[in-house]
Amino acid sequence: MDTKCCTQDGTVDLRGRPVQASTTGKWKACAFLVGYEAFERMAFYGVASNLVNYLTTQLHEETVASVRNVNNWSGAVWITPILGAYIADTYLGRYWTFTVSSLIYAMGMILLTMAVSFKFMKPTCTNGVCNKASPSQIAFFYSALYIIAIGAGGTKPNISTFGADQFDDYNPHEKKLKVSFFNWWMFSSFVGALFATLCLVYIQENLGWGLGYGIPAVGLLLSLFIFYLGTPIYRHKVRKTKSPARELFQVLIAAFNNRKLQLPNSPSELLEFDLQYYIQTGKRQVHHTPMLRCLDKAAIKDASNNADTSNPSSSSCTVTQVEGVKLVFGMMLIWLVTLIPSTIWAQINTLFVKQGTTLDRNLGPNFQIPAASLGSFVTFSMLLSVPMYDRFFVPFMRKKTGNQRGITLLQRLGIGFAIQVTAIAIAYAVEVRRMHVIRMHHVVGPKEIVPMSIFWLLPQYVLLGIADVFNAIGLLEFFYDQSPEDMQSLGTTFFTSGIGVGNFLNSFLVTMVAKITGTGGKSWIGNNLNDSHLDYYYGFLLVISALNLGVFLWASSRYIYKKETLQPLNEDCIRVDGKTMDTSPLGLQV
Repeated sequence: MDTKCCTQDGTVDLRGRPVQASTTGKWKACAFLVGYEAFERMAFYGVASNLVNYLTTQLHEETVASVRNVNNWSGAVWITPILGAYIADTYLGRYWTFTVSSLIYAMGMILLTMAVSFKFMKPTCTNGVCNKASPSQIAFFYSALYIIAIGAGGTKPNISTFGADQFDDYNPHEKKLKVSFFNWWMFSSFVGALFATLCLVYIQENLGWGLGYGIPAVGLLLSLFIFYLGTPIYRHKVRKTKSPARELFQVLIAAFNNRKLQLPNSPSELLEFDLQYYIQTGKRQVHHTPMLRCLDKAAIKDASNNADTSNPSSSSCTVTQVEGVKLVFGMMLIWLVTLIPSTIWAQINTLFVKQGTTLDRNLGPNFQIPAASLGSFVTFSMLLSVPMYDRFFVPFMRKKTGNQRGITLLQRLGIGFAIQVTAIAIAYAVEVRRMHVIRMHHVVGPKEIVPMSIFWLLPQYVLLGIADVFNAIGLLEFFYDQSPEDMQSLGTTFFTSGIGVGNFLNSFLVTMVAKITGTGGKSWIGNNLNDSHLDYYYGFLLVISALNLGVFLWASSRYIYKKETLQPLNEDCIRVDGKTMDTSPLGLQV
């Protein structure tokens, strides 16, 4: 097969044929993916943003129970991508895993719309007294929610990495375009989230929950249509390892078996294949790093491989394989310090919303702002900050530092975490003032409105939005960039699982704090927030956030970034009988 101008990274079309660089991939392909992301985020936030209010006002759940259930569901949405990424990296690939999962996601949205639309699926009210939801009603509603979570497990980790696959790392121009990809990818998700928090929330509370959930369900189906329109121009990466996760265990087992052996004085004496092997296979050679030296014992040469370093038949592991495991352990360390920030983020759709329902939400004599709509200011600040970051901050810092990203990925995360600490400090101060106003005006009842404008909450929403431009986008890019080559879908689940565990952690904290503080005196988080000490809980979050920032600075100072040698598969697009001839110089990616 003769082809001209193929991609240099060996990407193929859906049928496994080499693709032309000029007619596939890049932003022309990502436009379809970005369109999908905007609609999908509209669907997700159309449910998540106001779910706590639906549970308390329609299913008549208590405050702590509703917060716990929202966090558990959100946690499941962000945890299930671990399974979806494993299936994609090991069996089906990103495109087909996404395809199957998106259909499950759409089915969940349709069932959820039915659950909130049909009267027999909701509790009944008589003379203002409402019954609690029946077991069958609860079962149907939560089944629909968790079907969405299962579907999201296959779509979330694969769609963003599939988008990044559309850029050729071996092409300097495309590699530069890829630097901006994650910024604009998240920008599109912010657009979808903005419509959800600004419009869908209002529709749900004023025009009906069925319409408010039906619109995002239709939007999700439309987004799938948009996605499949781009199929002819998508690029697909070929899996070079049958089971990437298995290699991790091979390294650990080999290091354990060789634990009594002495490491050589020089890393160059460890087992590594010749450069020709990486050229022929298109794999990326990862350079040795001094961290976790105990794992280097997995690459100690034995008699069978001491002479031959040109084939993968030996029982020992290579330096590249060992470094892949080191990367995973390094990412795990960074992942651990993202859990507290994810817990702070979980407040936006839970306690911040319930807090807002107690405040004055009137905007004029005839209009009342839905409490969940204040979340739109998170999105507004993101939408304004992303272009400023990408078009002004990055070029300015690039001139100062020489880094293509302007600042390093971990520096970006650190700035975001610091802004987030400031946001929760402001949230604490605002809640202290709310409690002061409650005491001054003798507000007691759970449905009494505190004479204090809801816009007092605005600064904490805006700051969390700005922080997200640094830490959410930075985390997604960090885990994609630092993952071993054949584990990039699984690598991005460090990002999603961190959010998931953060939601579970918040659910645990809310439950335990309510249980412990509710036994005597005034509860920190009760059904009546006007007679609770939510300010104490925010103070607690502020303390652990500040401590976590210190731990992050320590962890990031010890992290060593991945260094790999890139071996282009296609240069000048020369292919003869299905075999690729390499005619390019090597490039070092730092």
